[in-house]
Amino acid sequence: IMNAFGLIQIGLILLCTTTISSLQCNHLPLQQRKVIKNSLQLLDKMGKKFPQQCLRERMSFRFPEQVLKPRQKEVVKVAIEEIFQHIFYIFSKNLTLAAWDGTALEQFQNGLYHQIEQLEACVIKKQTHYFRSKEVNRLKLKKYFQKIDCFLKDKQHNLCSWEISRAEMRRCLQLIDKVIRKL
Repeated sequence: IMNAFGLIQIGLILLCTTTISSLQCNHLPLQQRKVIKNSLQLLDKMGKKFPQQCLRERMSFRFPEQVLKPRQKEVVKVAIEEIFQHIFYIFSKNLTLAAWDGTALEQFQNGLYHQIEQLEACVIKKQTHYFRSKEVNRLKLKKYFQKIDCFLKDKQHNLCSWEISRAEMRRCLQLIDKVIRKL
């Protein structure tokens, strides 16, 4: 009798966690919009106004906007997760010359990390019909973020390279926000 009762409890717990996680996934776009709004505010808070001396060093990275245009919501969610991972990676290293507010930077990183975990839990990764478009998108995104990474390395992670990258991430997050509003 005790075993059956124990199994019923386990079943109920699993049912509840599945329901809760599917509810979280239903509210994901709304939550993402909050996270992006917060991330944009933190990006502003991290640094001051864009330094005048960096204006002549402008760089065009050309975000691959087509990765956010597929008709399937799942493919878009995978792309967004991928973008968040790349942004997290870029903002997790060689920040010594960035001269940013450490608390705001940490909050920015934590927000991205939490969002990546949330997306990983919600995105269906094993469905093969998404695979091909995902791979093409993944390569385009990788190339885009590699440009930023190489730019930072070429400039030895100096102040201007970080400020230009911060401005680019702002643009990137604004694009994602636009897409999420349509989801």
